[in-house]
Amino acid sequence: MANTQMERRSARVRRHIRSVAGERPRLSVFRSSKHIYAQVIDDAAGRTVAAASSLEKDLKASLKTGADKAAAEAIGKLVAERALAAGVKAVVFDRGPYLFHGRVKALADGAREGGLDF
Repeated sequence: MANTQMERRSARVRRHIRSVAGERPRLSVFRSSKHIYAQVIDDAAGRTVAAASSLEKDLKASLKTGADKAAAEAIGKLVAERALAAGVKAVVFDRGPYLFHGRVKALADGAREGGLDF
């Protein structure tokens, strides 16, 4: 069974994250052509601590589209706010198979502005 380039990159990033994460949960990003999603996942407990996406009704009305840097930054700030409310201050960033630029970088910058440490 041949792995695609994206699957191999995602596995490589996840393997590195596991080695450096320690007790910190991971901030995982999924990017589609129309929306962006973020989750703070506690792998030790196997549960999602906080989540946000550009599909949420209150956010969707204020965004021009769910697929631009402004939307990604807003999602980053929102997921950071929810993670802080759940008691998570430090995370490790899981970019998955995506390169760290554009919308993924904007989401990371928004999460840092929101108060998450990574």
